[in-house]
Amino acid sequence: MDSKSNKSRRIIDCDIHHQIRSTDDLLPYLSSHYRSQVETWGLQLPALPTLNGGVGGRRVDSFPPSGNPPASEVPFTVEQLFEPFNVEYGILTGEFQPVTTTPDANYAAALCAAYNDYTIEHWLEKDSRMKGSIMLPIQNPLLAAKEIERVGSHKDMVQAIAPSGARALYGQRVYDPIYEACERYGLPFTIHIGMEGFGINPSPTGAGHPSYYIEYRSVRPQLLMAHLASFIFEGVFERFPSLKVVMLEAGVFWVVPYLWRLDQDWKALRYQTPWVTKKPSEYFMEHVFIGSQPIETGPSPAAFKSMLEWMNGKDKILFCSDYPHWDFDSPAMAFPKLDEETMNNIHYNNAAKLYGLKPAAREAAI
Repeated sequence: MDSKSNKSRRIIDCDIHHQIRSTDDLLPYLSSHYRSQVETWGLQLPALPTLNGGVGGRRVDSFPPSGNPPASEVPFTVEQLFEPFNVEYGILTGEFQPVTTTPDANYAAALCAAYNDYTIEHWLEKDSRMKGSIMLPIQNPLLAAKEIERVGSHKDMVQAIAPSGARALYGQRVYDPIYEACERYGLPFTIHIGMEGFGINPSPTGAGHPSYYIEYRSVRPQLLMAHLASFIFEGVFERFPSLKVVMLEAGVFWVVPYLWRLDQDWKALRYQTPWVTKKPSEYFMEHVFIGSQPIETGPSPAAFKSMLEWMNGKDKILFCSDYPHWDFDSPAMAFPKLDEETMNNIHYNNAAKLYGLKPAAREAAI
């Protein structure tokens, strides 16, 4: 594992699952109509149909002394993650994906707006190291684009986010209003794994629902494969040439053979999609980033480095800890020993460039 001191390498953690302390946190940000609805019925959102790992999916030690949920308090998150590992910035990805699976899109939009406003007030304004993701009511792309318009200019909102589970693949034109808004505000569109088979979303596999959580984890790459092919062959990157896409929490090295296959099939079938003017691997290298968690360690360091080289991981991977989940990746232990340029790019430089983050004042002054 990487032996460099935790305190000597700067980190941008691109996947921190902050959450509300309770449903009551959202009430001040809702209209009287929805506030009354939530007070009477609760949020009424779908839940994971299988067991997760850890304690409710979280690290055993991630529960703050107050008894509030993990990653629901800025000071404890800073104490447990930022300070020990020299995390200079943390990209908050939330714990609110089920909102995207309810059939009532207007309700989903209201909840997303409330969640985003809560994040701004109680996280981004409390610590300059925190950066936010705009939670989108992805079941209605027009409402999702409207939410980007509403908060996309906020200086600490650095991306728009949606789950991999959706009613249609993300390359289809119905989502174009979202990408137009992302491009206008300079925000990456981020897909975080999850919500496949929940609520209004179709089954996570073509053959139905898995029985166990480990099966859900094992099929995650196929969701991102499907979205990636859709982006490329539907021509999204031709229509939106400055759009960046981030894919989180489905592993990493599936990318290598998949790009080989896409390039091979494109050579034989490109007459069907004449608007795709480049090899699929070229679109990937120009537009797509992959989160590191959970990265496959492989049978040996040599195999790991080979796969990393094949996908240009030095420039394409963003470090993600997945805090406070049970399968948290420590910045000090997630990777085998690699050259300093690669380690610094993955842990800091790639994200800094993608999100436009400047070195913190304490670093700039050195």
